[in-house]
Parts: sequence; C-alpha cells; structure tokens
Amino acid sequence: MSTTIEELTVNYEEDGQLVVKELDKSVLSKGAWTTILFRYQQWDPKTEDYGADKYVVKRYKKTNGEYRAQSKFNISSADQARKIIEALQGWLDEDPTA
Repeated sequence: MSTTIEELTVNYEEDGQLVVKELDKSVLSKGAWTTILFRYQQWDPKTEDYGADKYVVKRYKKTNGEYRAQSKFNISSADQARKIIEALQGWLDEDPTA
C-alpha cells in the first residue's frame, strides 16, 4: 500500500515483465480523497513492445494513513481524450465564472 501521493503508480509487473508502464501523472486533487490522471503504456506480448499511450483517472481514499484505490475511469483512446477535452473546454468557455 502507498502512504504518499508520490508513491501512487499504475506500474504493474508480472513475472519480471513491466506490463503497465507509467509515463506520467497529474494530481488533480489532494486530501482524504485524491484524484490522479495517469498516462501509461501496456506491454503487448505479440509485438514485444509497448502499445499506444493510454490514460486513466483514478480516485483514492486515504484510510489509516494509506491510499486505497476506490474507482477508475479508463480513457480508451486519444480520440476519446480529445473529445473529453473539447467538451470540458466548451463548458468552461460558456461559463465565465468557471
């Protein structure tokens, strides 16, 4: 278990192979509930290489000094990521108080 935000990662190793490789992360919120956006790549045994960049938003709850994953949302493609950005930007542009 992770006790600091810096220790939270999506890196995942299986049989000595790094199957999920974290490329970057952005902490969206901190506190008892922490939200992090991760950028990562997944190992493809067929090509013996990492695939295209993927993204996941994960929520963690800090309990007894340890962060525990509570939920996640996988962004399935770069196209979906762009659509999320466009929708959010449109809403923010509509609301001058945002």
